Amino acid sequence: MVTKCTFFFLAVSLLFLTGCATVSPAGFTEEQQVMIRNGDAQTPMRVFKITSESDSTLLRTPSLPIRVDKDDPLLELFVDRLFATVRDSQSLGLGIAAPQVGILKNIIWVQRLDKVEEDMPFEVYLNPEIVEYSAEKQINREGCLSIPNRNADCERSQTIVLEYDRMDGSHARETVSDFTAVIFQHEVDHLNGILYLDHLAEHRRAVP
Repeated sequence: MVTKCTFFFLAVSLLFLTGCATVSPAGFTEEQQVMIRNGDAQTPMRVFKITSESDSTLLRTPSLPIRVDKDDPLLELFVDRLFATVRDSQSLGLGIAAPQVGILKNIIWVQRLDKVEEDMPFEVYLNPEIVEYSAEKQINREGCLSIPNRNADCERSQTIVLEYDRMDGSHARETVSDFTAVIFQHEVDHLNGILYLDHLAEHRRAVP
């Protein structure tokens, strides 16, 4: 015979089990949690490429803000794995965005080529937003980990003003110029479902 007490215990147990499977302080979905947990902090993640239709669809999807929670071990694990991916010998990029590994969250890593005195460190940025673009432009050769075997000259702003969150929850604003500004513009584009190809004149002419 099932008593009220037994029913309450079963209901609470079910809620606890299902809650554990879906709760993420930073806001990762259940599917994203599985993807993040399938390797340790030093294990690179698979880079999504436009040569795959399903990958391309995801890369064209805008990402969502991440809830910054410095006590969320899953957020820390993902940030570490994203860094491992950009530093993997098969990649060796100057930056990477979370959508490039299939996680639609606003997180990027950028190598700060402008911080020469600090050996050009890689830094992680949460919820980055470019709030100002200079009218002055620069043209540089760009490639992308998600677009194999191709690069092209791309026009970008010479200087940008960037706002972002840090892993400790603090908010920052800074001005970035030269090629480091190019890297930021490239990676923030990824968060909006934009690829550097979209900036090329040949691509714009092909769009009806």
